[in-house]
Amino acid sequence: MVLFELSPSFFLCLVPLLFWFIKHYKSILLNTSSSSSSSSKPSKLPRSYPLVGSYFEMSANLSRYVEWTSEALKASPSSTFVLHLPLGNHQILTANPSNVRHILKTQSCIYQKGRFFKTTFMDLFGNSMFNADGEMWRSQRHVSSHEFSTQVLCRYIQSVVDPMLSHRLLPILSAAAMNGTVLDLQDILQRFAMDNICQFAFGYDPACLLPSLPQNKFAEAYETAIRVSNKRFASFHPLVWKTKRLLNIGSEKQLKSAIKEVRKLTDEIVQKKKQQIESVDILSRFLCSENHGQDIAMDVILGFIMAGRDTTSAALLWFFWALARHPDVENEILREINEKPEEPIYEDLRDMVYTHASLCESMRLYPPVPFDMKEAAEDDVLPDGTVVKKGMKVTYHPYAMGRMEELWGKDWAEYRPERWLEKDPAPASAALKWRFVGRDPYTYPVFQAGPRVCLGKDLALLQMKRVVTGVFRRFRVVPALEEGVEPVYISCLTAKMKGGFPVRIEERVEATFGKQIKQN
Repeated sequence: MVLFELSPSFFLCLVPLLFWFIKHYKSILLNTSSSSSSSSKPSKLPRSYPLVGSYFEMSANLSRYVEWTSEALKASPSSTFVLHLPLGNHQILTANPSNVRHILKTQSCIYQKGRFFKTTFMDLFGNSMFNADGEMWRSQRHVSSHEFSTQVLCRYIQSVVDPMLSHRLLPILSAAAMNGTVLDLQDILQRFAMDNICQFAFGYDPACLLPSLPQNKFAEAYETAIRVSNKRFASFHPLVWKTKRLLNIGSEKQLKSAIKEVRKLTDEIVQKKKQQIESVDILSRFLCSENHGQDIAMDVILGFIMAGRDTTSAALLWFFWALARHPDVENEILREINEKPEEPIYEDLRDMVYTHASLCESMRLYPPVPFDMKEAAEDDVLPDGTVVKKGMKVTYHPYAMGRMEELWGKDWAEYRPERWLEKDPAPASAALKWRFVGRDPYTYPVFQAGPRVCLGKDLALLQMKRVVTGVFRRFRVVPALEEGVEPVYISCLTAKMKGGFPVRIEERVEATFGKQIKQN
């Protein structure tokens, strides 16, 4: 990209002009605002100025960047707009399904992670599949794909999720219900997802979700590394954070310390796995592969933690929030749960179509990954006519797409699982009255689509459905927020609730009654 090809001397020549603009930008903004006040409906598209582009407007909306860009996309007739970045650079954002199909499938060879994204996350994720292109990505995906067969998914539910649910998550919820304790559900779900993905992918138990909720140096360092790495995107220019990294100051010093702690544990995981290489999981497959060494194996660990911990916990978090506001949906899910055995197996979970639809609906409104950025490897033109130049960043926006009236109808703001369902005209049994109707993955790219579609999609949905059945069969999850307060959706690679999600846990009377009957 042009940003990286500028010499420091050229950049320094622009500094005086930059300072002049900073000194006068408020009056420029005021003049522009007053000149447009006569129009009946001012545009929500970001204004652009010489040299700095839309940088100041971007900075002003940094805390609500997802909503701000979503509003701009909804204001655009083509659901696409060009964001002007400093020093003449551009980023295309789109919520147009035709464009998304073009980016993720038709011309996926052109739209890659790219140098800008990979450089930003190289210190943390290295060459993991999350951060790779080309042959490096294809090779890792091929090795990983062996661990996502139906047989493996069945084993995962029985040998990992069920024990974690029975011996860790449910006892903590039970104690909170008994003691009237307020829990941060965001923290609890992240701990649960961390223990699950590490057991599944690496055969390692970090024991994050214990009754004492212990401090975990790795988890804390990982959170810091994600947060600071993500802040690099907000820099005026990559030279800013690169200079701080060179001088080892500020946030970059903090990042270096966090990554050192993270890499220390990943190295320990690799060394332990080498001693028990006969076990079969994702990490052992990489260590036994001729094309991948220990460094790649360490990168793979961090990539899978991001994919398995952050996205799944985020999806469940917003699902519980949605259900707390829609008791009618919760009751329908309970009906479906009660039709299944207490410890449902793979086939039982697969057939829970209403719960599946409810999860898809919450991810429509609150996608675990709100947007995803690619970089064009050559010149191109999107289906809506938007011109793409080589090196330009192109971002598709699932959060905005889930809020488009033209895609979801006038009731797009409603949480309504039935939009994913239709009545089965000839059900195989009385229990199967609904049939799930999926949407075009380029209209609903929550799991990406095309060649890079999420490998763990089925695994994530099975895990979430198993958690929902286990928790809802026994407990109600009640938000402990002040009246009228709603959680704030924020993005740090993946979606989170700002400040966490305080909840109270209530044991269901019918669950207690059922246990008493069973004991008698």
